[in-house]
Amino acid sequence: MARRWSTSHIPDQTGRLAVVTGANSGLGYVTARELARRGARVILACRDKDRGAAAAAQLHAEVPAADFELRTLDLADLASVRAFAADLAPDRLDLLINNAGVMALPHRRTADGFEMQFGTNHLGHFALTGLLLPALLGTPGARVVTVSSGLHALADIDLTDLNYEQNRYRRWIAYARSKSANLLFTHELATRLGRAGADVLSVAAHPGYAATNLQTAGVRMEGRDRAERLATLGNRVFAQPAESGALPTLCAATAPGMRPDAFLGPQGGLRGAPAPSFRAPWTRNDTTAAALWTASEQLTDVTYDFTPSTPPKQA
Repeated sequence: MARRWSTSHIPDQTGRLAVVTGANSGLGYVTARELARRGARVILACRDKDRGAAAAAQLHAEVPAADFELRTLDLADLASVRAFAADLAPDRLDLLINNAGVMALPHRRTADGFEMQFGTNHLGHFALTGLLLPALLGTPGARVVTVSSGLHALADIDLTDLNYEQNRYRRWIAYARSKSANLLFTHELATRLGRAGADVLSVAAHPGYAATNLQTAGVRMEGRDRAERLATLGNRVFAQPAESGALPTLCAATAPGMRPDAFLGPQGGLRGAPAPSFRAPWTRNDTTAAALWTASEQLTDVTYDFTPSTPPKQA
């Protein structure tokens, strides 16, 4: 990895297929744009059709030669995840960028009854990765990049109450737990891929403090105008732009020599060039990772099969 890694270091992506979740704005849009700029065919996986269409128009304007396709994906609805995977059904898949997410929302449930942050940030991506696994296994050098957060360090997951059915809901702790789940998933996926001898890399990244709509979405939902203004001000004064925040993801997705279960973030923690990031020790706990994997299979009804070219089982 170059000392000051930038988009100029992205290798030629011609002939490669990438799926980027949450590609309609922020980090996801920049990630999709830069992969397309380097020649990849990119699937823009977006929940909102209108916002997705606006992003597609912007991408075409910025990169006229871009090869991309807009598809609907709602990670908070497992039926949508299954429909997306079934409709896409690629023969090969070089990059799966698990980028989309929600942050510090008021208490909500997904279409399947899961706590919204855990259900969207972790379970939706867990199901999507499992359903697209045959295409990944059939593509030499494929990578799965899952976007976590430096705020994962605020809390480990609670295996006894993954969906906040027993304990008082705390939005920031719920967010941290969902981001710890992202890293535990990355760790366990890397372990299982290695055990199977698969030529697929599982890595993670985080953007530091990047100016995106994540910071304002939750308070806007509650009509907390002052909190929204403060979040917007923080984005303007302290955050780095989305173009910089997306660099760790792009580096994890494309830089040669990446090791399984790597976790990249800004060199300075909140901002800076991509570098290996601090990681809470619980996110490499083999026992917890395996237990979360089992629970995730049960909750999503998606069971991973690491045999090449074999579709994942669905209960």
